[in-house]
Amino acid sequence: MPRRVPAAHDGRNSTSSAPARTGPRPRRRFRAAAAGAVAAAVLSGAATAPAAAAPPGPAPHGPGHGDPALQRALADLVAAPGGPPGAIAVLTRDGVRQVYRAGTAEVGTRRPPRPDDHMRIASVAKAFSGAVALSLVDRKALGLDDTIGGRLPQLPTAWHAVTLRQLLQHTSGLPDFSKSQAFQDIVRADPRHHFDSRHLLDFVADRPLDFQPGSRYAYSNSDNIAVALMAEQATGRSYESLLRQLVYRPLDLTETSLPQGYRLPRPFLHGYSTAPGEPPEDVSEAISASGAWASGGIVSTPADLSRFIGGYAGPELLSPMTRHAQQDFLPGGASQPAGPGANAAGLGVFRYTTRCGTVLGHTGNTPGYTQFAAATRDGRRTVTVSVTSQVTTDPALLARLRATEEQFVCALLGDRGPGSWGHLP
Repeated sequence: MPRRVPAAHDGRNSTSSAPARTGPRPRRRFRAAAAGAVAAAVLSGAATAPAAAAPPGPAPHGPGHGDPALQRALADLVAAPGGPPGAIAVLTRDGVRQVYRAGTAEVGTRRPPRPDDHMRIASVAKAFSGAVALSLVDRKALGLDDTIGGRLPQLPTAWHAVTLRQLLQHTSGLPDFSKSQAFQDIVRADPRHHFDSRHLLDFVADRPLDFQPGSRYAYSNSDNIAVALMAEQATGRSYESLLRQLVYRPLDLTETSLPQGYRLPRPFLHGYSTAPGEPPEDVSEAISASGAWASGGIVSTPADLSRFIGGYAGPELLSPMTRHAQQDFLPGGASQPAGPGANAAGLGVFRYTTRCGTVLGHTGNTPGYTQFAAATRDGRRTVTVSVTSQVTTDPALLARLRATEEQFVCALLGDRGPGSWGHLP
């Protein structure tokens, strides 16, 4: 019998609140580009090009404080060829928050990005699945050496030896469902197609493991689908309800959700795809989150994302013993896209070793959005950088983004006093 955590309201098919409306269908250009890997939160967007001119953005949020070099770095990223129409970075140190913005939250307006704007966090959602699974490990409802065969015997026999630990560290060998031709054909035909999230692994159920479990690292979106299914089997509860009980409520994440559809709650940062000779295409609501689910479907805000990464990388959510296992890092294991500095893979978290020091976190990208969230080991300092395009389609722009992220990490880890910081959130 599955071991249960305390009961809470179950919202298996819950969606974030938004006006009931039907937005414009994605144009053919975007549908062809998106087919590469929607649920991956590493979807291949169209090749980028300069977006329509946007205002450079206001000064850092706070009473006359802020680092002009950081503001310039964010503004230069937006102004770069193929740069995102908008960008927002949030730094927090000991409860003091500073916000940097550049560009616009919506092309055609002068509204700046804001910390309470909703956005797709893409593969940073994998850290949330890590938070759920490791919280269940603390509660003895799951074990890191539990296997797919023991928890999910309905999955292919060839996968049965894979452990929860290997899934969380991307050393499982599970084939990536988002690279399946059948999955991509569905996305190409209808990016808003509603998938049965709990059957996404069916797309690769006829395939063996890509390699012997534990023998090497390979980032796979299938891993976090299997993690969520194991959490559901262990508790008899939906993954969505476990997120609410084990993550959202303890960390006071009031604007974070895992929808099944394509709509975003208001207000939101508009995400864009661009192509040479064409205006930016708004792809904010172009794709159904059901095809990403636990691997990349979560919607949050910069403010909530800062609270989450501080709690998850820090000591707030997990016991010391479980945190020790979480932070057993595999050198060279990189998030997608790679974060700043040298990357190493832990359990549902990555270590980023920069020229200024080390932070723990996760990255993500999907059409319209690229994300970076990290914190110090004590959770007292956090940084998030969110931009409104998928910069991974442009290697030069991605290199510029990683350099910008490292600049913000260096500011976070610097020793200047709180007088140079903004205001209490």
